Amino acid sequence: MTDRHPSSCSARAREQARAENWPLGRTAAVIARCCSVTLLRAHRLARGWTLQEAVNAYRAMAQGDPRAARMDPDQLRIWETNPQRRPRAQTIDRLCRLYETSAEGLGLSGDYTPTALATDTDRRPEASRAPHSPAVPAASDTLDEVLDRTRYKVDRTLASATVSPVQLDLLEERLLDLRRQYLVTPPAPVLGQLLPELGELQTLAADRQPALVQMRLSELTAVLTTLIADALMKLGRLRQSRAWYATARTAADDTTDTDLRARVRAQAAMLPYYYGPLTTAVALSREARILARHRPTPTAAFAAAAEARALARQGDTAHAREAIHRARDAFDRAGSGDPDDAFAFPERRLLLYLSGALTHLGDTREADRVQTRALTLYGNHQGIDPALIHIEQAICLAQDHHLSEACRLATAAYLHLPPAQRTDIVGARAHDVLAAVPARMRTAPAARELDEALALPAGAG
Repeated sequence: MTDRHPSSCSARAREQARAENWPLGRTAAVIARCCSVTLLRAHRLARGWTLQEAVNAYRAMAQGDPRAARMDPDQLRIWETNPQRRPRAQTIDRLCRLYETSAEGLGLSGDYTPTALATDTDRRPEASRAPHSPAVPAASDTLDEVLDRTRYKVDRTLASATVSPVQLDLLEERLLDLRRQYLVTPPAPVLGQLLPELGELQTLAADRQPALVQMRLSELTAVLTTLIADALMKLGRLRQSRAWYATARTAADDTTDTDLRARVRAQAAMLPYYYGPLTTAVALSREARILARHRPTPTAAFAAAAEARALARQGDTAHAREAIHRARDAFDRAGSGDPDDAFAFPERRLLLYLSGALTHLGDTREADRVQTRALTLYGNHQGIDPALIHIEQAICLAQDHHLSEACRLATAAYLHLPPAQRTDIVGARAHDVLAAVPARMRTAPAARELDEALALPAGAG
């Protein structure tokens, strides 16, 4: 929400409040309705504070508390105008103290309402009235009193939920931990970690929740289901992976987070990139790029890079090079993501995608430069992504007619992986090295060694 009325509107409400001795909670409610602002902003306006004055009061209240979140006018403005950007539970607690109200009063959670501000309506017992019966006015009730009392009951119903903001914060923290573990855990065991978390989320989402809570649950669901789909793809369980990616898109589309919707589509483009059809990979990555355009975000770079390598594999050289340029430009403007987060897009992952694009374009010199830089950034990481880069180096060697060296490098990359990481996606890419070797040379020792390595049973040491 944003202010639709001039500041004089809230000033008039404050004047009326002083004249009629309203409590601040009622003043804030009037301003929120009249000016179409959030309750959080309305409480500030009810006191006549500027953003800076509110921040100063917050800092004075939190002085000496090392756990208090740092806050500036820009951060407070974001919380006041964007309901999707909620402060943390502890900060909500402190905002309740600052404005001497409850979380419900701020549209957020905690309760520090002074006893002196409790109204007769707040203290009135509800047991004498049927839970769903309308508020019937007593003879002495004015229309304003009935309206306020009825609205209060509706607000209470809308605010009722089985999920607290603290629970949501804890769920997000657990999911962030899983996103970090995902990068170093083989796909099969990681599924055993992701599925119970998703089951708990769905139990919560099955109950009636306020819209903002439901949206946060959908965001978490979209991330979890995307990771599950990715793990299934790495294991070669293509039908199930495709179905889970579709579920992830449905969950993302249940939110207003355009960046998340784009991110899920860019991620989903990996399945048809590796296993076909390429037209689907191009369509998904292009849709992601359109959703992410005009915003300098890592997702915009991700979408363009995914489109580049799909177009390159499809043989569309000109458009692939344009997409490479877009990806690099978007990444330069957005900055690098967290390398330890599976749902981020750090430089090393950008280079993984550019490696694929340049390899399919046959630009082996530039591909080698990108691959070397990527492997430096991956360091000692023994996951699937570095193995894929080594295999693309081998494909480039094969394109340059260094066939034995190409086969030896692909064999080493495949066998160097821990057995649990030697999944179908790595095997499929290593077979591309063999495919680049002319049939008459596949009986050479290096080619036979690669063929035998790829024939090992899954998980063999």
